[in-house]
Amino acid sequence: MDTDLLIVGGEGDLALRKLYPALFSLDLGRRLGKDTRIVAVARRDLDRDGFLQLARQWFDACKDERPVDAGEWAAFASRLHYFRADATSADALSALQREHFPDPSRELVAYLATPPRIFAPVCRALQAAGLVRNSAGAGGGAGGRGGAKGGGVKRGGVKGAALGTRIVVEKPLGENRESFLQINRELSEIFSEEQVYRIDHYLGKETVQNLLALRFANSFLEPLWNNRYIDNVQITLAESIGVSGRWDFYDQAGAMRDMVQNHLLQLVCLAAMEPPAHLDAGAVRNEKLKVLSCLRPMDEGSARGSTVTGQYRGGAVAGQPVAGYLEEEGAAAQSDTETFVALRAEIDNWRWAGVPFYLRTGKRMQRRCSTIAVEFKQVPHSIFGDRLPAAPNRLIVRLQPDEAIRLELLSKAAGLDAEAPLRPAALDLSFAAANAGQPVPGAYERLLLDVMRGNPTLFMRADEVEEAWKWVDQVKAAWRRIGKRPEPYTAGGIGPAQAIALIARDGREWYDAA
Repeated sequence: MDTDLLIVGGEGDLALRKLYPALFSLDLGRRLGKDTRIVAVARRDLDRDGFLQLARQWFDACKDERPVDAGEWAAFASRLHYFRADATSADALSALQREHFPDPSRELVAYLATPPRIFAPVCRALQAAGLVRNSAGAGGGAGGRGGAKGGGVKRGGVKGAALGTRIVVEKPLGENRESFLQINRELSEIFSEEQVYRIDHYLGKETVQNLLALRFANSFLEPLWNNRYIDNVQITLAESIGVSGRWDFYDQAGAMRDMVQNHLLQLVCLAAMEPPAHLDAGAVRNEKLKVLSCLRPMDEGSARGSTVTGQYRGGAVAGQPVAGYLEEEGAAAQSDTETFVALRAEIDNWRWAGVPFYLRTGKRMQRRCSTIAVEFKQVPHSIFGDRLPAAPNRLIVRLQPDEAIRLELLSKAAGLDAEAPLRPAALDLSFAAANAGQPVPGAYERLLLDVMRGNPTLFMRADEVEEAWKWVDQVKAAWRRIGKRPEPYTAGGIGPAQAIALIARDGREWYDAA
């Protein structure tokens, strides 16, 4: 497919670490159109050779990847171009359009790898420069299809994807519901809802896609996927890194806005959604929206008993000493921003009534680990007496570091002893083993390819984001009313002790505490 890409903020960390390596992999797999051009626009004083040298340095620094073949790099580099400009300037982007995108019939993906505060100026400059094609703003006026209307975002959406120009925006999409709605109103003055792709890279992970296949392509599992058989669901997104030199940004966001509002709630949606009628964007996103709208609101009482916040102190990760949050580079002396959150959430609908969803995320944890653990109820009557261990059956979806699906069962220990104990056993589906010799595509590879194909299924619709913000805002407001402050925890551990107590009060424990 001959879709061109414009990457605004094209010499930044996101573009260099994620976007160009993903596009390089797509090029190696012959997924890019023969004439696809990739143009980076940024203010940094670089010529094309300097930009290619910078990009190549980042490629070479990826120690987990195989060495870059000189011929493959040369072929990919022929697609790459650099344009020094202020992307909020219509005049500058008009010059960009004349030099790199003169053909108005070609499709264009504009990826805004920039802070949200300049989304609107960049979009207005794109429109003025003639780089917005088939837009809602061209004749449609403010709002567009599925855009902001009457203070909120329009529900539903038109089936299918608008082609022409598509725009990709990264989180954080606002600081709360109101700021998101303002961003969305500005975008929808120029673009239709079908042209806006709100990216969450967790939705592009291979295991997340397999969660849908596991649930909806296998007849044995779906009848068990409800409150009759499932005891609880745990979702953990643990990071061993700290704020990585982004203290100012992170201190404005915190774990609740940085991880819960998007990544964690999106995984809740995929684990809890009803089967969609079809595997298309509208059907899937309609079911995800229903889950978000069924999240039980948090008041002061539930915020006290069902939430824990924490902030890491100095400690050691992988045997190396690390500073505490307040001692990080650029840190302010006083901050009550949370770097850890644990929540007990409830989904008030027929399928999930009474099943707690335990959510947990934190920085400077013992190790990097992202899992969805579905724990099934114990058998109603044991014929094995004391030989039945307390370990429940679990379905584990491991998102990182090693993508896999694991089913934990109980089996008899080998031997002739009539009283041989039962012990946990596991059925493992490792994607690395199952795809031996074939690389597992990265999240950004899948998502970039879907944008170029015009497939928005794995991207967040505006009403999803708004509903997620409504719930997060309720939690944050309850914290303010009760004066909740983060509990200290030691870097390299498993988080605050209060998080262990949160789940222990229900007679449960965290799966594989990380």
